[in-house]
Amino acid sequence: MVYKLILLIHFLGMLVAGFMFPGDIKVDVSAPGQVEAGKDMVVKVTLNKSDLKSFARLQHSIPGGLEPEVIDNANAEFKFEDQKVKFIWFQLPEEEEFTVSYRLKVNEKLKGDFDLEGSFAYVDDNERKNVDLTPMTVDINPSSSVDPDLLVDVDDFKPITGKFSGKKDVASVNCIRQVPYQVEEDNAYIVNLLVSKGDKQKFAKIQEDIPEGYTAVKEDEKGAIFTFTDQVAKFLWMNLPSDPYFVISYKLIPSEDVDGKPELNGQFSYIENENTRNIDIVEEDVNLEDDSQENLAEIIKSTATPSITGGEDIDLETQELQEEVVKEAGRKGKVNVEIAEEAKRILSENTRITNQLEPQSGVYYRVQVAAGHRPINVDKYFGRYDIDKEVRTELHEGWRKYSVGSFSVYKEARDYRVKIWNTTDIDDAFVAAYNNGDRITVQEALMITNHKWYR
Repeated sequence: MVYKLILLIHFLGMLVAGFMFPGDIKVDVSAPGQVEAGKDMVVKVTLNKSDLKSFARLQHSIPGGLEPEVIDNANAEFKFEDQKVKFIWFQLPEEEEFTVSYRLKVNEKLKGDFDLEGSFAYVDDNERKNVDLTPMTVDINPSSSVDPDLLVDVDDFKPITGKFSGKKDVASVNCIRQVPYQVEEDNAYIVNLLVSKGDKQKFAKIQEDIPEGYTAVKEDEKGAIFTFTDQVAKFLWMNLPSDPYFVISYKLIPSEDVDGKPELNGQFSYIENENTRNIDIVEEDVNLEDDSQENLAEIIKSTATPSITGGEDIDLETQELQEEVVKEAGRKGKVNVEIAEEAKRILSENTRITNQLEPQSGVYYRVQVAAGHRPINVDKYFGRYDIDKEVRTELHEGWRKYSVGSFSVYKEARDYRVKIWNTTDIDDAFVAAYNNGDRITVQEALMITNHKWYR
């Protein structure tokens, strides 16, 4: 039996908690006893694991208004979800002692104090063990630059939604239009647009409504397909540029009877979880002629985060983009026939998920047999294999993943994986774990269910 340690340590300087687990496993947690709102604090955890080798998970619960960023993960998978910071090891490092750390960015409007609580769970001799870490109280000193009437107690702050792993970009998805300026040679206006793409990589669109009397002509499209039809200018990407921030531009040429500065409205649209997201383009008095990453990052930092709304289904957006690829390839001649044929092929496929995997309650296991980015005909593709269970599809971390079976015990899933190896040409099948429809690691599933690990 593991006896829970309850000890509250609160200093104005650095808090350090050290305690021993059964089997001479020691964990030292250090964090500041106070932090100023708007600043960062660093949490370090040093583990002396003795001879422990198998699964382990270190977890801290944090309140809303604090955003984590991993510093050193010691080969663990780092996650932040449901207000929990997690380090997960399939196999612990060889070193007997090692350190993990992460940074917490404290919202500038926070005040009050919170307890940094957590646990360390591991598997030892096929037995799951879990020990609560000693809580640490951290005071948040209000920022002197924020109106006291705007301060929010940390317990009342709306929790962060969503999940991510690894380091976050300094900016989220955003799009800013520099105030259009006129050039003397033809009285045209130059329009520069700054895009902060976050972690987005594929299928994006910028659409601008152009006033009557103006013609839009591309200047710098950054690999996009540019079109101007029915007073709408569009930039369409199948793959976004690699830079986290980039500037595109176009020119507005006025007709003779047009006078006055053009007023523009536009949106930046992108794909997220098979749905379109739209953000309104905000016009700011900024200088985008300096397109260095440093300058663009500073501009994004100083601009308010835009509101994000849902848009059309991905099928419509993807179809529009791919149709433009076909048209563009045709305009450029037969040198781009291969591009056109590829776009037509993609366009002819159904982009929706077929044979969709439905969530189940509780912890269960499936055997993943394949993964890819492009949609396939599931029945036709897997029909060539002698698989006696139905193949289902799910979207996970940007991949379409295909799996079979539903097993409540890990050993049964393990045995079916071996059967797949022995009876088909699929040699990379593996066991995937779920909890109420959400993917979790196998080691987490074993810990939750207290089941044993079998090789």
